[in-house]
Parts: sequence; C-alpha cells; structure tokens
Amino acid sequence: MIDTVENYPSLNAEDCQLKTVAESDTDLPDMIPVRMLNEFTYCPRLGYLEWVEGEWAGNLETMEGTFGHRRVDQAPKRAQRKAESGESKADGGNGQSGELKEQSVHARSLMLSAPKEGLLAKLDLLELEGMVATPVDYKRGKAPQIPEGAYEPERVQLCAQGLILRENGFQCDRGVLYFIASKKRVTIEFTEELIARTRQLRDEFRRTAVAGILPPPLIDSPKCPRCSLVGICLPDETNLLQLEARHLEVAAVVPSPFPLPRFGAECNGEGTMIDDSAEPRVRKLIPSNDDALPLYVQTQGAMLGKSGDRLTIKYKDEVLAERRLMDVSQVSLFGNVMISAQALRELTTRGIPVCHMTYGGWFHGLTSGLVHKNVELRIRQFEIAANPERALKIARCFISGKIRNSRTLLRRHLTADETGILPSLAEFRHKAERATSAETLLGLEGMAAKIYFAGLFALLNGRHDFDVNDRNRRPPKDPVNAVLSFVYSLLVKELTIVLQGVGFDPMLGFFHRPRYGRPSLALDVAEEYRPLIGDSVALMAFNNGEVDHSSFLERAGAVTLTEAGRKSVIAAFERRLEQEVTHPTFGYRVSYRRILEVQARLLARAVTGELPEYVPFCTR
Repeated sequence: MIDTVENYPSLNAEDCQLKTVAESDTDLPDMIPVRMLNEFTYCPRLGYLEWVEGEWAGNLETMEGTFGHRRVDQAPKRAQRKAESGESKADGGNGQSGELKEQSVHARSLMLSAPKEGLLAKLDLLELEGMVATPVDYKRGKAPQIPEGAYEPERVQLCAQGLILRENGFQCDRGVLYFIASKKRVTIEFTEELIARTRQLRDEFRRTAVAGILPPPLIDSPKCPRCSLVGICLPDETNLLQLEARHLEVAAVVPSPFPLPRFGAECNGEGTMIDDSAEPRVRKLIPSNDDALPLYVQTQGAMLGKSGDRLTIKYKDEVLAERRLMDVSQVSLFGNVMISAQALRELTTRGIPVCHMTYGGWFHGLTSGLVHKNVELRIRQFEIAANPERALKIARCFISGKIRNSRTLLRRHLTADETGILPSLAEFRHKAERATSAETLLGLEGMAAKIYFAGLFALLNGRHDFDVNDRNRRPPKDPVNAVLSFVYSLLVKELTIVLQGVGFDPMLGFFHRPRYGRPSLALDVAEEYRPLIGDSVALMAFNNGEVDHSSFLERAGAVTLTEAGRKSVIAAFERRLEQEVTHPTFGYRVSYRRILEVQARLLARAVTGELPEYVPFCTR
C-alpha cells in the first residue's frame, strides 16, 4: 500500500514537499509515462530505477511481453485503411455527405499526451464509437481470478489512459485489459475511487522523483524473483547490509549476546532468531553466469565485420571465426585490427562495448553507445571525490579488501611463514582501516604490497627456470611481471565496462588521483581483485604450464607476451572470471564476473547513501 510519505523510511518531509505536477520546479519530464506509473504502483523502487535513473534489463517475461505486443506495435496502416473505407461508405461512395453514421474505428499503437494530467501513454489499441473511446491494453499471462478483474498496477495504468483520452475530448468511462495467455477481455470501470487512486499515485511518483532518493527495496517479496531489474536493484543484498549496519550501531551502544537475526525471519515478523550461519542468507535472485561472453581479436590485419546477426572475423578474405551477436558481451581489439562501420553500429546499438588495446595489451580506449542515463550517481561520485574525508572513507575499504585478499592467497599457498608475512599483512590491514590521510593510506598500501609480492614470487621461484625478485613494470623485465601487467590491464578493462554500465564515471576515482587518460575508479575497484583474479591467473598460467619461455619476447631488457602467450593468458583469465565462488556476505555461489557487477552496484548504493559504507569482497 502506498498511501503516505511515511511508507518511505528513506524520505522526509523536506525532500517530499507536497507539490502538484504543475508546481514542480524540477528538470524531470513534465509528463509521466503510464507504463512507468504501472511500475511505480507495482514497486516504487522499480518505477524510480526505470524512470528516474534510466535503468533497464530484459528477461524472459519482458521478451514474452514484447512478442505478445508485436501486432499492436506495428504501424497502424490497416486501421487507417479501414477508417478511410468507412468514410467512403458513410457518404454513399459519391463524395456527398448523406446521413452521418457513427463508425467503429480501431487505432493501434497510438501515442497521446495529457499535459494537465501530467501523463503520457502509448495505447496498444483504441476502440472508437463516435466520441466514445475505449482503451485496450494487452497483457501477457492469464487473467487473475480476483473480484477486481485485474491487479492494481494494471487497473491504474488503464485508468491513466482513460484520463488522457478524457483530456483530449473523448468520453471514456471504462477500458479493457486483454490477457494474451487466456485470450480474455476484462472490462475495468473507471470509478471515482480508481480515478482518485490513479491521481494519488501519479502525484506520489512525482514527489518521489523530485526527492531524488531511491525508495527502499521490497522485503522478502515474491515479486522480486520475476523482476527483470532484480540484478540491478539487489533487494535482499541491500536489506541485509542495512540490517547488519543497524545491528552494529545498536551493538556499539548496548553490546548484545544474541546472534544477528536472519534477515528474512525478522522482516516477516516471525519473532524467531535464526543462526547467522544458516545458508543461504539471502535469496539467489541473479544467475550465476552470463550467457554472453567477451570476444577477443588479436590477429593483426584482421577485419571484424557483420553478416546478419553474426560477427565475422576475416583475414585476407578467409573467415577465421564467427560469433552470434547474442553470445557476445564485449569485443576487445588488439593492435591493428579493423572493424567495419556496420559492425560498430550494430554493437553500439545493442549496448556491446568495443575495447581498444595496444598490440602488447595496454587498454587505451572504449567505444560504446550513449553513456548511462543515471546522472545522479555521477553527481554524487564527483561530490565525494571532491571531499577528501569522504573519499578516504571509501578508499580505506578498497585497500583493506586488497590486503585481506592478499593475505588469504598467501595463507592458502605458503607451506611455512618463516618471515612473518601473514602477521605483517594483518597489521598493515588494521593500520589501513585507521589511516587518517590519503598519503598515509598510499604509504601503507605500498609497504603491504612489497611484503606481499615477496611472498607471491616465492611461490614461483624454484618451480621454473627463471626467477623474479620484485614487482617491475613499464616495461616489465621478466615473464612473471609481463603476465601480471597484462592480466591487470584485462582486469581494469573489465571493471571500466562494469562501472560505466552501472552509471559511474570510470575516470574519477577516490584513491587513485585523476590523471589524463587513466580510469582511476576502475583502478580503485581493481585493488581488491588483484590477488583474487590477477595474481591467481598468473599462478595458474605458470604452474599449469600454459605459458613458458616460448610465450615471451625479450628486447632491450623488456619482456612481452607473444600472440600465443596472450591467447593462453586470456584463456586463463576468462576461466577465472567464470569460476563460481561463494559470496562471503550473501552466501550464494556466483561467478567472479557476476561478483564484479554486484560489488559495483553495492558501491553505487554506498555512494548515493543508501548503504552506510562499501563492503569489499573478501574471501575467507
């Protein structure tokens, strides 16, 4: 039920001044699409995400809905021909107007607006009998067996269409919902109660959008698993982190011997305390992996083109490979690889980014469609970056997560810790979490990294016919550092795409200071994943024999990977991203690739203030 502002804990009276649509002095569009009003009625958070932040994601149900609307979405040429035919019959076919008769007209896919009501709609079907109009809205699924004939979001959406028709001079007292699965028409009367409810929700939607604060997620709602935006909304994850934050605040004041209540039980009012170790702690609402995967092209002189719904890779008129566009999540081009205008246009239209890498693997450019519409997130990001104290708070989380994961990797592989590396890393982690300045944090990160790499290189020395003693780069002087630099570049490329997709500006970070051409925020977020992904890939590639001396070239004291060596490292990197791991906070198993996105969205929630702080991903 959405009756008052009090139902939104994150909003307050100052944020939600009771303004009418006409009085609202915002840059929001003047008219609310009735489809968005439907979403807001169904879930206020969903409506806000789609209309205000411009988020969108498809799933099976949205595809079924699009398929069901294929007929009404076509250009209404047939309806126009019928209308013209009806007019010719009305005048007797001789061009003279005889006795006027009301004609039945069907108009499909009709866009109408009502500025006074502040509503905008694309009507699936409009049935006209003279000036009596009946909107018909197509719905996937079967008609629900309830007294009202349909659920509130559908009734409100249809009533909003009726209000638009009334403002345009038509008589509209009822509408029809056509349920495709059951092939049933359900008539909805536009009663005074339904009209008042529709206008109330319209005004609440406008006030919520004006406040600029994302409504709280639903709690244990059966709506969430079927929502296409569940991977963006993260309802259970957000609720759990907020609950734990409140628990820690209470515990800091009054220490409690009781365990933290499980999130679902407490919110359902069951009044029972469930062991915090129960799994899963939240519902697994997102898939473990994405079916679409990156495409890497590094054959020099190759051409990436498009043929139908497939990408083709050609070299001197020879087709090297083909990939379906639906199976491609991103494209990475190394060195002198060409791409046709048709392929580039199709990729940007579908939202598939094109990454440009140097021949040696240095990530230097990204081609994508229009950037994310969520301007509010970037505004908050710039505000925090300009505030040293707030930026330091987030930067401490990045570095703490990096040192914890570095210690975990060494703890798993070191047979003996004779030099005391693990205690030293634990000490540096605690100091990093209490750092009072960015300079202090940078120094602690550097000292912890020096100790960590000494332990990491010890895992490799003696197992191969080459030794490495320190971390070096620009250029790397040994095979191990060449692989590390290349993998780090791939990781930053991956995170740049993820952060831009979430709505961040990847160029402005909180720990790495801005520098021309450097994706500072991607480098920030990469810190906690360097041991888990980058260093683990290097260990795997060397210890499994996937790279050897034939995989490298050495010139003037610098070492780089050959084309075959890069191919082997890329394969190891992709395997690591596809590997499933249990999320330490939420308890479900997802791939590292999916974790990158989940953590980036949690960072966005922390930046916008919905979460009190960012919780880094740290394995146990």
